[in-house]
Amino acid sequence: MTIKEHIYRQLPSSLVSRMLLLTLLSIATAQFISTSIWYNFSKDQELDGLKNTAEGMAQNIASTATFFNSLPLQYRHIVLEQLRDFGGSRYFVSLNEVEIAIDPVENSEMKRAVLDEFQRVLGDKLGNNIVIKTEFSHPKTLHVLNNDTLLSDLPRSWAHYSLTLEPLNPPVLVIQMMLAPDEWLYIAALLPAPYVSLNDNLVSNEQLFFIFLITANLMWMIYVLVRWQTKPLKRLASAAATLSQDLDQPPLAETGASELVIATKAFNRMHLRIKRYIDDRERLFRSISHDLKTPITRLRLRAELLNDDTKTAKFNQDLDQLEMMVKGALQCVQDTDIHENNETIDIQELLYEITEHHNCHEEKVTFEFPLIAIQYPGKPLAIKRCLTNLVENAIKYGDFLHLIVEQQQEHIVICLIDSGPGIPENMLEDIFTPYTRIAQDTDGSGLGLSIARNIASAHGGTLTLHNRENSGLKVILRLPHKPSSRALS
Repeated sequence: MTIKEHIYRQLPSSLVSRMLLLTLLSIATAQFISTSIWYNFSKDQELDGLKNTAEGMAQNIASTATFFNSLPLQYRHIVLEQLRDFGGSRYFVSLNEVEIAIDPVENSEMKRAVLDEFQRVLGDKLGNNIVIKTEFSHPKTLHVLNNDTLLSDLPRSWAHYSLTLEPLNPPVLVIQMMLAPDEWLYIAALLPAPYVSLNDNLVSNEQLFFIFLITANLMWMIYVLVRWQTKPLKRLASAAATLSQDLDQPPLAETGASELVIATKAFNRMHLRIKRYIDDRERLFRSISHDLKTPITRLRLRAELLNDDTKTAKFNQDLDQLEMMVKGALQCVQDTDIHENNETIDIQELLYEITEHHNCHEEKVTFEFPLIAIQYPGKPLAIKRCLTNLVENAIKYGDFLHLIVEQQQEHIVICLIDSGPGIPENMLEDIFTPYTRIAQDTDGSGLGLSIARNIASAHGGTLTLHNRENSGLKVILRLPHKPSSRALS
C-alpha cells in the first residue's frame, strides 16, 4: 500500500464528514493567512507607535531627572512629600540610597524596543556618564523605596493611582538613575494606551473566541445543509442496492437538488425498463416452452409411425435434445426469477436439509458451522436452488464435501470444499458460461453453476471457484448481510 492510499484510507468515508473536514481546513487556512498578513502589517505600525510613545516618555522623564538633579539636596525630599500629599503625578518618584532590585517580566520584542528607546533618549539627554537602569516589573512584585517594601505596602494615594490599572495589572516601567554615589533617582510609570500591556500575541483570547463561534456556526449550517441534500442520495443508493432483490419496489420520490432529481428520474426510468424486460423475458420463454411442447409431441407421434427403427431412434434423439434445451432455458429463467419475496432463511438448517440424503448410507458431507444459527434475509427457493446445485456438483464430481459457514461483519461466507480433480485454471471463469461442461458424461446440461452465480448476483453476492493445492475444488459463496443471529437452543 502506497503512502497516498494509506492517507486516503484514513480520511472519513461519509460525504458529511468529508465536507465538514474540508470546511474546517478551509477556515483554518483562511484564518492563518489573514491573521499572518494582519499581524505583520499591524505589528510594524504598532512598533513605530510604541517607539514614538517611549521617546516622548523618555524625554519627560529626562526632564524630571534634570529638575531633581538641579534642586538643592534639602529641597528634594520636600518636593517628593508635596507630590505624595497632592495625590501623586503621572510617575512615582523617589530618592533611594541604593539601587532597588527589580524582578523583570518575560522578554518580548515590544519590551526590548521600549527599553532600547529609553536608554537611547536618556543617554542623549542626560549624558553617557550617568548610570541608568531600565526594566519592567509586575505590580505585585514591584519594590519601591527599598528592597523590602512592595508597592502594595504603600498608601494608595502615593502610587496606586499612577501604577495600577485594575483589572489588567499591566507591567510597570522602572527607571533608576544614580545622581550621586549614595543617591538613586527612582521613577516608575505605566505606558499609555494602547500599549499598556506590551501584548505581543498573534491572536488574542477574544479573537480566538470569535473565530471559534463563527466556525462552529458555519460547521453546523454546513452539516444541516449536507445532511438535507444527501438524504435523497442515500435513498437512491439504498434503492440501487436492493433493486436486484426487490424489483417491485415503488419508484423513488424525485426530490432534492436538481442534480439529484435528474439522477433519481434516470434511476426510475432504468427501474421501469428492467422490470418490463424481465416481465417480457419471462412471458417470452413461457410462450416458447408452451408453443414448442405441442409440435415436439406431434413429431414424436409421427416418428413412431416410421417403419425404420433407426430413423425413429434418431428422430427421438434430436427431439430429446431439443426438449432438454427448451427446459434448460426455461429453468435458467425460473431459477433466477427475482419476483420471489424475501424471507428469513436459516442457512445451517437449509444445508442440513439439502445434504441429508447424501449421509443416509455413508458420511459424504461434513460440517463446520458456528455455534449460532445464521439468519439470512433472502429468497428461499432461489437460495435453495443455488446451494443445491453447488452441493450436487461437489458430491457428483468430488465424492466428498466439507461445508464451512462463517458470519463476517458484512457477509455470510459459505465454503464448499470437495476432494475431486478440480477445474483447469483457464476454465475457472468460463465454466460459469451456460451449457459449458468439462465432464464427459451426458447427465447434465451445463447450467448449474451459471444458475448458482446468477442467483448469488441477484442477492448482491459473489460466487468464485479456487483450485486447492493438492486436489479438489473450493467454492466460495459470499452473500451480503448485516449480522443478525440468534443463539442455538
